[in-house]
Amino acid sequence: MGSQSAARAIVDDAMEAHYQELCRAMKRRGHAAATSQEIVHEVYLRLAARPTLVENRPFLKAFLIRVCANLGIDRLRRERLERRLFSGMTEEALSVPQPSRDADGLADRQYRLKRLRGAIMTMSYQRRQVFLASCIGNLTADEIAARCGISRNMVDRHIRKAYLHCLECLEDTL
Repeated sequence: MGSQSAARAIVDDAMEAHYQELCRAMKRRGHAAATSQEIVHEVYLRLAARPTLVENRPFLKAFLIRVCANLGIDRLRRERLERRLFSGMTEEALSVPQPSRDADGLADRQYRLKRLRGAIMTMSYQRRQVFLASCIGNLTADEIAARCGISRNMVDRHIRKAYLHCLECLEDTL
């Protein structure tokens, strides 16, 4: 256990010493200040959970910058995918025929869509990924399990909990 705590101390010291530089490096890569800090914090949490990853690293600062950069790239890709998934969603939903075309009905539908989008965005990344693959991608549970590297039961659980979460968030609008 001594090695684990020594490695954790290395992580703590390195993150404290290089925090500002890591945030600046993320800003140079196009991230907003708040996003840069979130990325650095997430790197810290991940390394704190597995501190032995930093042991025997001769260039620890360079390693930390690379880990932050990789996480930043992942975040940008995920945001781009989510923007693509949600682009047009509002327009498509608004184009669905509705019996009443009054202003109140339209405003209510826009409000519910906004609440639904918010509910989806508050889900964990994996749950949101499974839910969208099922609802928008029309993938089967087996296909989702294979693509995400999780069990079929876990896919079913994510979908069930995602639907329940959406219902809870929309409950007062129904």
